[in-house]
Amino acid sequence: MIRVAAVGDIHLSPESAGALRPAFDTLGECADLLLLAGDLTRHGTVEEARVVAREVAGLPVPVVAVLGNHDYQSDLQDEVTAVLEEVGVTVLEGRGTVLRINGTRVGVAGTKGFGGGFAGRSGGEFGEPEMKAFVRYTRRCAEELAASLRSLREEDCAVRIALTHYSPVPDTLAGEPLEIYPFLGSYLLAEAVDDAGADLAVHGHAHMGSEHGMTGGGVRVRNVAQPVLGRAFAVYHLPVHTRPTSLVGGAATAGVG
Repeated sequence: MIRVAAVGDIHLSPESAGALRPAFDTLGECADLLLLAGDLTRHGTVEEARVVAREVAGLPVPVVAVLGNHDYQSDLQDEVTAVLEEVGVTVLEGRGTVLRINGTRVGVAGTKGFGGGFAGRSGGEFGEPEMKAFVRYTRRCAEELAASLRSLREEDCAVRIALTHYSPVPDTLAGEPLEIYPFLGSYLLAEAVDDAGADLAVHGHAHMGSEHGMTGGGVRVRNVAQPVLGRAFAVYHLPVHTRPTSLVGGAATAGVG
């Protein structure tokens, strides 16, 4: 069993320095890794990124992150990434990483993702160039997520996790105003997860949403935005497969708390 701790939307700044560290210091007792699902800062500044780095530096478990829209606000996403990587955080965007945990190869594929909406009420690549660019960006994020998940399968990962900031499903947006659903996620992310296969999909972004959801292919989805969780992080238990899930119809459905 792999114990996955996850949280997103912590929105740290100098004023909140030290707020999460006491809870994070307990991770060695209850989790095997920590996933950060974006919006780690308030405005995407280097100063704020350093606050995040101090919260997670030297933790007893590996830390894997994606950035969120707030982390892009100051157009310093590369600098924010560099600050986090200096303390050992693996920051993913359109790629995956493999962790060896208690002899098990655990793969995490990550992308920030983007909006666009969900089946039946979604944007399309039609009309103005701005609209086409919007949807193409989301499609590119989804395609990179699928490719990363497939690559992790080829690397014999017994557990595979999709980590995004934007939501792949509307289920975990329940509680948010319907009018803003298109800006909270995209069905293309769920299609990527279902096509490539995964054991769990984790996202943030929807502060007023719900924790539990599922893709059409049966992959469990968890919204780990901290305002939804109401605590420092959540822990999910994933069974270890003797063989990786298949690419076609291989989404795992069991054992996620």
